[in-house]
Amino acid sequence: MIPTWVQLGYLLAAACFIIALKGLSGPGTARRGNLIGAFGAALACVIVFFERDLDHQLPILAAIAVGSAAGVVGAQRVQMTQMPQLVALFNGVGGAAAALVAGLELSELVEAAELAGGGLGDVPEFDLAATAFTILVGAVSFSGSLVTFAKLQELMTTRPVTFPGLPVAFGGSIIAAGALSVLLVLEPATWAGVVIGVLGLALGVLLVLPVGGADVPIVISLLNAFTGLAVAAGGYVLGNTLLLVAGTLVGASGTLLTRLMAAAMGRSLANTLFGALKGGSTLGGGEVSDRPVRSAGPTDVAILLGYAQRVIVVPGYGLAVAQAQHTLRELVDVLGERGVQVDYAIHPVAGRMPGHMNVLLAEAQVPYEQLKEMDEINDEFKRTDVVLVVGANDVVNPAARSSPGAPIYGMPILHADQAEQVIFMKRSMRPGFAGIENELLFDGRTTLLFGDAKENMSKLLNAVKSL
Repeated sequence: MIPTWVQLGYLLAAACFIIALKGLSGPGTARRGNLIGAFGAALACVIVFFERDLDHQLPILAAIAVGSAAGVVGAQRVQMTQMPQLVALFNGVGGAAAALVAGLELSELVEAAELAGGGLGDVPEFDLAATAFTILVGAVSFSGSLVTFAKLQELMTTRPVTFPGLPVAFGGSIIAAGALSVLLVLEPATWAGVVIGVLGLALGVLLVLPVGGADVPIVISLLNAFTGLAVAAGGYVLGNTLLLVAGTLVGASGTLLTRLMAAAMGRSLANTLFGALKGGSTLGGGEVSDRPVRSAGPTDVAILLGYAQRVIVVPGYGLAVAQAQHTLRELVDVLGERGVQVDYAIHPVAGRMPGHMNVLLAEAQVPYEQLKEMDEINDEFKRTDVVLVVGANDVVNPAARSSPGAPIYGMPILHADQAEQVIFMKRSMRPGFAGIENELLFDGRTTLLFGDAKENMSKLLNAVKSL
């Protein structure tokens, strides 16, 4: 019988997780939501620690101390541009933890049955099925997340990686994993769980290798959903209601986010995952163009901005890399003092993950009311004097509308090309994360300002102030 105080504590922790998700849905409440979720997780750990007499308490406390220290150091040192990689690692660790716990439970169950000299007929088949599911999906999430980390960190090519036998290897691994899972249910054995885990690791790698370029964040979200489902199934195996609730929340929210991101890219999830097998995935990488473009210096660009009536800023990953968000906010404030109406246009997949730009700009104290979502601001571009694109590329690429053969064709974009003038702040002519040229760069209304975004932003700020 579970003590009443434990049940009430679990209920409070579950409520914290739900409130945290609600808070994370908006930039104004995200910080508070994150803190509430962290409190719920800490409360759950404390309850488990005091609920029962645990063996090996010192190693457990040591592991908690090491993990806490790593989390604090990581949170302090990881740059905003590396946040998607950190999310991928955290997600993979969660999947690995779920798989390992399920594997240990299976091992102890088999060992106990052997010592008792009996069989495992008394174990419900659904419990064994949940164990196999947890091991398989947790392993897929772990290895797949490591590959997404390597792609985002550019430890390997961001282009899709395929080979002639990939579909056969992927399909064969799924069939083998399914067959072993059935065997595990009928004839429980530790070796079957180990092999299922190995197959899951292979499936995770094979699932992510064909994904390239701008599609990687969608896969991170999908793997996050996988981890949630694995944790939920692990909660069922352990008889832990809180794990079941928490895992279900993560699985459901991750699934919804994956669908929203796929819709924002204008492609189906199947095309995102397997499009490279028929040439449909974003490429990644790409060659630097040598086509002529119109460029200008900070003073000329400052004149365009300072005497405009309506300006829209399109931030992207390059803004985060240069850490120019604070100077950008100062520039926008100065323009506002001159009577220029300025808003920020936020694409759903700008940066490397959803909400990346919102968090980056919130860090610079940008007012939330200036952050406009794509559907809200797209009609405003045609009435805009100047669009300032800072470190973005694919999210304003007209090829998404005009080039059926382009890998981003069909992706909803910000209609920057409908403005009177477009200013691109770019370090070089290197393509965006999708690996294709942006024809807007060569449009007669477009002016490029080359160089480091933070340095050029400071020059722009000073030039506007001197007008």
